[in-house]
Amino acid sequence: MMGPDEQRFPWHLDWNLLRTFMVVVEQRGISRAGDFLSLKQPTISSALKRLEETMGHQLIVRKPNEFKVTRAGQRLYAECSSIFGTVSQLPSLLQEDASELRGHISIMSASHVVSDHFDEVLSRFSEAHPRVSFSITVANSDEVVSRVSQNRVSFGMCLLHREPADLRTQILFREYFGLFCGPRHRLFGRDDVSLADLEGEPAVSFQTETEGGPLEPVTRLRLRAKMSTHWSGMSANLMETRRMIVANIGIGALPLHVARRDVDLGMLRQLPPDEGLPRINIYLLSNPRRKLSEAEAAFHEMLNAMLEDVPLEDRTYT
Repeated sequence: MMGPDEQRFPWHLDWNLLRTFMVVVEQRGISRAGDFLSLKQPTISSALKRLEETMGHQLIVRKPNEFKVTRAGQRLYAECSSIFGTVSQLPSLLQEDASELRGHISIMSASHVVSDHFDEVLSRFSEAHPRVSFSITVANSDEVVSRVSQNRVSFGMCLLHREPADLRTQILFREYFGLFCGPRHRLFGRDDVSLADLEGEPAVSFQTETEGGPLEPVTRLRLRAKMSTHWSGMSANLMETRRMIVANIGIGALPLHVARRDVDLGMLRQLPPDEGLPRINIYLLSNPRRKLSEAEAAFHEMLNAMLEDVPLEDRTYT
């Protein structure tokens, strides 16, 4: 049973302090948080101090050239994010009495998630419900998982190295990765290129090509080709990885169906091997704890219908 102090706590708490604290954590500093909120640094510092006094815990370690969120601060940030996600849904939830479906659907996606099946659902839903708006934000896969877990977005699309226990995960599609070089590379115009020709070649990679990461199979592909183990370029963004390949910073891996247009335009050339290429799952994420608005529920229902009607082999892009 809650004591008297616990019962009074939510009535005495200045909820604006939670928002300020969340921004400080996400901006990684008081000065940047002030710029984001258009507030002066002393105002942010004072708000943080008041929140720490109210909570009875130090939330952030503030030293010159050091910014660290304490364990108590990390727990509070997770709760603040969840509260923010719930509050952000209120406009959509209050529109549910309208005769025409309205609302907003926010999607966070890893870079360059290309799926004709998803795009078809997006098109049909938009045509059927023109008063529903969309926002799609690009981030790395870890950030996508984090924001869906925090209830900050409606849905996520990304790679996973393990399926989060607190989220609903569905395979949206599968893609195969191959190795590519750009038109400035010495192998681009060669008639015959063998796997041995790639030995020692400089490489560009994705940040998720780490041991145990979702693109670890792509790392094994480069090792199979005996390419240089010291990468010459790295990015979390597929289009920037493509840029480095075209600029001849190194050979890199890309999804075959995404690179196909550049191959046809003479901007990329696929290199060996042609067999045994890594297959990667792209997942649709949703939060079972989120109270879906009517618009979100309708969109999710249409997505689920597509996933049930279209076999996974037809959503495997080669």
